[in-house]
Amino acid sequence: MKRSLLVLSVVLAFIATACSGSKPSASSSSSKKTPLSGVGYLRSGSDPSVLPGLILVVDENNNRLLEVDPHGRIIWEFPRPGDLAPGQTFVTPDDAFFTPDGKQIIATQEEDFTISLIDIATHHIVWRYGIPGVHGSGPNHVWNPDDALVLPNHYVLSPDIKNCRILLIAPGAHAPTRIYGTTGVCGHNPPKNFAHPNGAFPMRNGHYIVTEINGAYATEMDLSGKVYSTMHIPGLVYPSDTNEIKPGLYLTVDYQRPGTVLEFTSSSQVVWRYRPSGIDTLDHPSLALPLPNGDVILNDDYNDRIIVVDPHTDRIVWQYGVTNRPGRATGHLANPDGVDLAPPYSELVVLGPSMGLP
Repeated sequence: MKRSLLVLSVVLAFIATACSGSKPSASSSSSKKTPLSGVGYLRSGSDPSVLPGLILVVDENNNRLLEVDPHGRIIWEFPRPGDLAPGQTFVTPDDAFFTPDGKQIIATQEEDFTISLIDIATHHIVWRYGIPGVHGSGPNHVWNPDDALVLPNHYVLSPDIKNCRILLIAPGAHAPTRIYGTTGVCGHNPPKNFAHPNGAFPMRNGHYIVTEINGAYATEMDLSGKVYSTMHIPGLVYPSDTNEIKPGLYLTVDYQRPGTVLEFTSSSQVVWRYRPSGIDTLDHPSLALPLPNGDVILNDDYNDRIIVVDPHTDRIVWQYGVTNRPGRATGHLANPDGVDLAPPYSELVVLGPSMGLP
């Protein structure tokens, strides 16, 4: 994810993480699904109770999406054999989120230049924006789309990183209803220009917080294009996917090695910084989300794992994926680049239906 804008690190950790068996989960609205794997695999010492339910994992290098329960069992997978139509592809997904009704998932395939809407029950792609493998800026074209969200009115909001803009797309459409920023003009001057935006997440007041990579900015704006404030994200080189914990408090990550998770205020004061060393050094984390219990879940991309961290102790309290051991077998991931909580705890469901709709 986003690596075309970086000089990538090649230093890899070599210590693997132990795996352990687990028992069934009974949490979340999706818990009645039949597990696809009978045994769960988690890092030794993981506490399943820290998660409120299932999580959605974007397993980029394995070209798949997974729902995993708190005990490390795979509950749902896309695509399975036969899920894709003849000639259809699904490669390099990098972020995915549930729709507000929990019935569909929207996934950005950043480096394949597409946005795909997937129906969970049928396992079918029901809408796609962009031409796979072809970047551009005209109708039905994007250039590294990132973190697309389906709003409660079914419009799609998606940053378009290399075009330096944010798109608002009507349901089923193949041309944007509105463009925030100026296509191809990159620089921090919102709402006229954006410096490679990589996230536009909803806030509790109906506004959105936009993360700009260049210069490390987070800008609060609404869908009319009105800008309310701009914050400088302190101490980060490559901020990714800033989102709101509560009014005035924000969560973001530094897409670097060593990576950082940061909580900061609207006045750019650091409240919590997580930057472990040694075997738990973060390697290009790209998204962190707050959990209902105050912990933080994040995907640690190049370490091939999803982890939950307790900010009070700075300890990893849950992990799926074996550190720096990419794979496709149960319990393994390969460059997981996105995560969401299943409804009713997902990002859009938590924030409700009144998110500054056009």
